[in-house]
Amino acid sequence: HLHSQYTNLGLLNGMDQNIQNGGSTSTSPYNNDHAQNNVTAPSPYAQPSSTFDALSPSPAIPSNTDYAGPHTFDVSFQQSSTAKSATWTYSTELKKLYCQIAKTCPIQIKVLTTPPQGAVIRAMPVYKKAEHVTEVVKRCPNHELSREFNDGQIAPPSHLIRVEGNSHAQYVEDTITGRQSVLVPYEPPQVGTEFTTILYNFMCNSSCVGGMNRRPILIIVTLETRDGQVLGRRCFEARICACPGRDRKADEDSIRKQHVTDATKSSEGTKRPFRQVSHGIQMSAIKKRRSTDEEVFCLPVRREIYEILVKIKESLELMQFLPQHTIESYRQQQQNLLQKQTSMSSQPSFGSTSPTPGKVNKLPSVSQLINPQQRNTLTPSSIVVRGGHRESPLSETNTTPENDQ
Repeated sequence: HLHSQYTNLGLLNGMDQNIQNGGSTSTSPYNNDHAQNNVTAPSPYAQPSSTFDALSPSPAIPSNTDYAGPHTFDVSFQQSSTAKSATWTYSTELKKLYCQIAKTCPIQIKVLTTPPQGAVIRAMPVYKKAEHVTEVVKRCPNHELSREFNDGQIAPPSHLIRVEGNSHAQYVEDTITGRQSVLVPYEPPQVGTEFTTILYNFMCNSSCVGGMNRRPILIIVTLETRDGQVLGRRCFEARICACPGRDRKADEDSIRKQHVTDATKSSEGTKRPFRQVSHGIQMSAIKKRRSTDEEVFCLPVRREIYEILVKIKESLELMQFLPQHTIESYRQQQQNLLQKQTSMSSQPSFGSTSPTPGKVNKLPSVSQLINPQQRNTLTPSSIVVRGGHRESPLSETNTTPENDQ
């Protein structure tokens, strides 16, 4: 059992010795069968001979918490373009990488102090949401079985992440958890630079059915010792799509709008103050709403409803120019008229039940309450009606119903 527990340690030691000897042959820490893309999964019927044999060197649910560690491990990206033609772009605001399938994505590795000899960099994809995190991220069957991007490749066809331009890259599938990752030996920065650059490829679209299927994923990049001890960890979200620049802009615009909405809600409070219901129009509320909301809306309506809306719009706008005492007088007249009509309807009638035209005093319209000087200062506004495909300027409209002919 000791041999099975320390297999990973011995394999990484062999990889380190091969690199030091300058061998140009395969530096795989695994046997030649694995170098020939024969990554075999354990039999589901095999029973471990002891509890310790079933232990995996990696946890079932990898941590996605950033950890600088003793060497101040960090992962960054170059200045990226937001043009629609860009093959990859990174949003520092969202900590999210957008890239096209099978395109080169350079990732910069930086440490302040040199890690131990034989240290490796591991990149592993995991699902972001809790309901998917236990599932292993793999390519969809269509891309896995296709000859495109697979012919002549060392990487197993099911692996999502590949390393480009590094012959020391090793593709690992955990025998217990089934999680797939790719390892490369840590290399110090070249003279005159502070970063070590690793070129990654992502071999399946986020929207692929049978694979990620639009489920968001995280890429966990770790600095590890030769025996698997984590010395540093960085995590970022990744989306593999056809147009990285467009998707990044859409996501950033969406999150900014959400921040504005949240800020507005927090400033106003979750509970609105109680307001006494009134039949009148509160002028202060109208003015406040107009000062904070300048958005114009268009309603496609038919002619009959349009005429009603025009009168309502005109009345609301004209109310701003009326003094308060005029408004109160108008309300009082409305109340008196309502009481008079109620008393008349309660009296028995032996003749026609319809009131004689002209017998009931009619109230003036809102526009008639404004003196001529104020009325002349008003500028006609317009309302856009998509249903009628026309612009109709609002003039003074008498809201008093016409007498029956």
